[in-house]
Amino acid sequence: MRPQAGRNGLATAAVVLGITGLFTSFVFVGGLLGAIGVVLGVVGLRATRRTGVGRGRALTGVMTSILAITVSVLFAFFMAWYANKTQECYRPDSFQEYVQCVRGHLAGN
Repeated sequence: MRPQAGRNGLATAAVVLGITGLFTSFVFVGGLLGAIGVVLGVVGLRATRRTGVGRGRALTGVMTSILAITVSVLFAFFMAWYANKTQECYRPDSFQEYVQCVRGHLAGN
């Protein structure tokens, strides 16, 4: 069965996963969605060779998916850095003490 003229479902799925991955990168789901989006985008690019349809969407899907992976990785590194930098602050008696401790550690005191 041949795809209908003017449609490339893999390219569309890659774009949707890439954009969704960008919005969910801060909860680490975006990296996984981005990885799936890259695979679908590459397969969609290969399909454009046969059908000639959806190249722009496939490229957009690959790029947004790679961006989602990048943002997820950067956010994970930031969270690890923050946790390491403020690990002494995790047992405060109050939220106000926690905030003061974090400010002191981030300021280098």
